[in-house]
Amino acid sequence: MSPQDKVSRREFLTKTSLAASTAVAGAATGQVGAQEAEEYVQSDYSVRAKALVAVLTKKNLINPAEIDEVIEFYETKVGPHIVARSWVDPEFRERLLSDANAAATELGIERRRDLAAVANTPQVHNLVVCTLCSCYPWAILGLPPTWYKDAPYRARAVIDPRGVLKEFGTELDEGVEVRVWDSTAEVRYVVIPERPQGTDGMTDGQLQDLVTRDSMIGVEKLKSPV
Repeated sequence: MSPQDKVSRREFLTKTSLAASTAVAGAATGQVGAQEAEEYVQSDYSVRAKALVAVLTKKNLINPAEIDEVIEFYETKVGPHIVARSWVDPEFRERLLSDANAAATELGIERRRDLAAVANTPQVHNLVVCTLCSCYPWAILGLPPTWYKDAPYRARAVIDPRGVLKEFGTELDEGVEVRVWDSTAEVRYVVIPERPQGTDGMTDGQLQDLVTRDSMIGVEKLKSPV
């Protein structure tokens, strides 16, 4: 794939915003239903969240730096810790895939009832989406990225998962099966990415540093560090 074919995350979000604007405009001209347009409008939670944070900060009710620390902890520590442990401990991996809620508590994570883990293999690649709204394992991965909550991703991930993956720079061989998992309020999925080659001698901390949020959603494959 040439550099021109790869769509950056920023470009993906730009396309998303354009689609939302088109939907709203279409509602005004009768080209799309008002309910569909409203869905696009309501998907822009980030604008509302920023406004709320600004108001609460001005009133000295919250400290944005502390909020950032909490989000960073979940996005870069909790999920990667689970993944790295599953790479080096086959028995833990088996327990994780069988009962992710129970396995997560072994690592000091608060007991939950809605977590499920699915593992990527050379034959299977997993992709997580919430087609209804934006259900997401925030207790493991922190806040979801903006594009995850957006209607175009939610629709296209189901209809054309390989196309979506390609736009994120992830191209799979034709023989690899793509499985799309729909998160809900009852069950929220986390992907256990494949362990990159060339990491046999790495420490647990070094392995954790390789794991990204996007790889645990399934839009990214981890690359070898060498």
